[in-house]
Amino acid sequence: MENTENLENKAEVTSDSEPNKTIAILAYITLIGWIVAVVMNNEKKDAFASFHIRQMLGIGCTSLVLAALNVIPILGWTAYVLGMISLSILWFSGLINALTGKEKPVPLLGIKYQEWFKDVKL
Repeated sequence: MENTENLENKAEVTSDSEPNKTIAILAYITLIGWIVAVVMNNEKKDAFASFHIRQMLGIGCTSLVLAALNVIPILGWTAYVLGMISLSILWFSGLINALTGKEKPVPLLGIKYQEWFKDVKL
């Protein structure tokens, strides 16, 4: 609970380090880019890069859940289309934050992604 409050109250943290920004940006560029970002961040474990890797992990897991809903006729299809549009907005928001060097959670689910994946060593 304390961690959630810190993320909500935290002013945007910025990263001036180019390698860390590069890793964070790579995390948003396809599955292969995410894997490369995880491998690159494995050595020095930068907090900024790990933050964005967790954000993209959450977006990817959410897309898998939406894909599973897609098998349900009509209601599932509608949820899938609306969900994928929303996830596209989340993805774009996360990418912009990584490009500008901001450690800001994506709208709606970003704080939850950090909570859910806080124990994942990225």
